[in-house]
Amino acid sequence: MADSPTPPPTATEERARSRRLGALGALVPFLRPYRLLMVGALAALVATAMISLALPLAVRRVVDTFDTGEAALLDQYFLAALAIAGLLAMGSALRYALVTRLGERVVADIRKATFDRVITMSPVFYERILTGEVLSRITTDTTLILSVIGSSISIALRNFLTFLGGLVLMLLTSAKLAGLVLLVVPAVVFPILILGRRLRVLSRENQDWIAASSGNASESLGAVQTVQAFSHEVATRAQFDKMTESSFDAASRRIRTRAFLTAIVIFLVFSGVVGVLWIGARDVRADVMTVGALVQFVIYAIMVAGAVAALSEIWSELQRAAGATERLVELLEADDPVDDPTAPKALPNPVQGHIRFEDVEFSYPARPNTSALDGVNLEIMPGETVAFVGPSGAGKTTIIQMILRFYDPQSGKITFDGIDLRDLTREAFRNQIALVPQDPVIFAASARENIRFGRPDATDAEIESAARAAAAHDFIAALPDGYDSYLGERGVMLSGGQKQRIAIARAILRAAPVLLLDEATSALDAESERAVQAAVEELSEGRTTLIVAHRLATVKKADRIVVLEDGRIVDTGTHDALVAKGGLYARLAKLQFTDGATEV
Repeated sequence: MADSPTPPPTATEERARSRRLGALGALVPFLRPYRLLMVGALAALVATAMISLALPLAVRRVVDTFDTGEAALLDQYFLAALAIAGLLAMGSALRYALVTRLGERVVADIRKATFDRVITMSPVFYERILTGEVLSRITTDTTLILSVIGSSISIALRNFLTFLGGLVLMLLTSAKLAGLVLLVVPAVVFPILILGRRLRVLSRENQDWIAASSGNASESLGAVQTVQAFSHEVATRAQFDKMTESSFDAASRRIRTRAFLTAIVIFLVFSGVVGVLWIGARDVRADVMTVGALVQFVIYAIMVAGAVAALSEIWSELQRAAGATERLVELLEADDPVDDPTAPKALPNPVQGHIRFEDVEFSYPARPNTSALDGVNLEIMPGETVAFVGPSGAGKTTIIQMILRFYDPQSGKITFDGIDLRDLTREAFRNQIALVPQDPVIFAASARENIRFGRPDATDAEIESAARAAAAHDFIAALPDGYDSYLGERGVMLSGGQKQRIAIARAILRAAPVLLLDEATSALDAESERAVQAAVEELSEGRTTLIVAHRLATVKKADRIVVLEDGRIVDTGTHDALVAKGGLYARLAKLQFTDGATEV
C-alpha cells in the first residue's frame, strides 16, 4: 500500500500539548456531581467481589466433607454456596445498573459541555478544524468514554479487588504456593507496562484518522452536488478510501499489539498456575495439605490469573479512552481569541444602533500577510442606511463579520453605541442585529420553524406577516404542508431565491435595531427583488441598515454609499454624487447600467 497521508495538522500539532493533560483524570469534574451514584456503585462492586471470594471457601468445605460422610453437613455447605450465588447475582445486577447509569449520565454531560463550547467558538477556530472532525469527537470519542465509565472501569476495579483479595486468601491457604505465584507477577506486569504505552499512541492515532475521514466525508457530502457536477466522485472516493485505509492500518497495528500483549499475559499467568498446581499435587500426596485446601488455592489462583488477564485486556481499553479524553479536552480547552469580557458593560436602553470603526486593521488568521481591512475609519449614524460596494475581495463582507464580532481587529476598535464591542458580551449586541447572509442557511425543519429562528417567541401570525413582507408567503403556502412543510437538509427542497426569501423573512421577524444585508437579493428574480426591496426599504425605516451588494440597483436609494477597494475606503457619497465624481464607483455603475453589460 502507498504511504499513508499525513494526519490533519490539528490532530498532530495539538498532540504534544494534550499528552500533558491528566488524560482520564480530566473526567473527574464530570464525575464529581454524582458522588452518591459512584458510592453506591462502588459499594455494590466491593460486595460482589467479597462474595465471589467467599465461594472457594464453601467449595473447600464441600470437598473436605466428602471424606467425613456427614450428609447433613454436606447439604448445609451446598445451601450456603447457593445462597452466596444468589447474593452475587443481585449484587452484580445492582452494580451494572448503577455503573451504566453513571456512564450514560457523565457522557451526556460531556457531550453537552463539548457542544456548548464549540457552538460559541468564533470562525477562527473553524479555520483550523473540520466540523466533521468535531462531530467525530463528540460522538465516536464519547462512545469510547461511555464504554470505559459504564463498563471497563467497573470491571477493572472488580478484577483489581479480586486480584488483591485472591492473593491474600492464597497466602492464608498456602504461603508456600502463594510465594511461587508471586514470582510470576513481575513477568506479567512488565509487558503490560511496556506495550501499554505503545497501545496508547496507536489508539490516539486510530482516533485521529477516524476523525479525519469523518471530516472528509462530511465536507464531501455537504457539497455532493458540486462533487457530482464536476464528475469528481472517483477522486473523492479515492481520498476517502485512503483516509479510511490509514485508519484501518492504525487500528490493525493496535489490534496486533493488543493481541500480542494478551497472548503473553495469558500464557505467563496460566503457566504459573499449572506449575503451582503440580507442586500442590505433590504436597497433597505428602499429606502436607488437604485436597479441599488445594482446590481452594487453585480456584483462587485461577481467579487471580483471570483478574490479571482481564486487567491486561481492559488496560488497552483505558488507553483508547485516554486518547479519546485528550481529544475532547482539546475542544473544551481550545483557545478562542474572540471571547466575552469578564466584566461586560451594558448597552444603553433603548439601543440606538450607532456603529463606528476607528483605524481598524484586520487580516484573516489564514492570510496574516494580506490586509482585509486597512485603516478603516467609518461612522454609521442611528437609522442611517449605508451600502458597501466594490470589487470582490474589497472587504465588504469583512465589514459585516467585524460588526458581528466574528473576528477582532488587530488594531483599532469598533464601537456599538459608543461601547467597544470587546467590552460587551457577544449575545448582548448580537441580539440587536438581524442578518441576511450571502449564503442563506436553511435548517432541516419546517418553513415555520426556519422563519421563527429569527425570534423564537414569535406567533404564527407574526411569522406569516414576515413571510409576506419577504415575498415568501406564496411559495410557502404552495408547499404540500404549507408553513409546516419540511424543507430538508440545507433547504434542499427550495431554490436559491426561495432560500434567500426565507432568510429575509427571518430577519424581518427579528425586528432588530440594526439590519445587515449581505447580498440579500442576489438570488432573486426581478419581480421578487422588487417586492423584497420594497420590504427592505420599509423595514429600514428607523433602523441602522448596512447593505453589501454587487448589484448597484439595490443600493441607489441608500443614504450613503461606501466604496471599498483592497480593504480601504476609497470614496463615500450618494449614488448620484459618486457617479458625477467618476472613479471606481462610476466605472462599476457604467458597467452595470450600460445596455448589454454584465454585472460586476
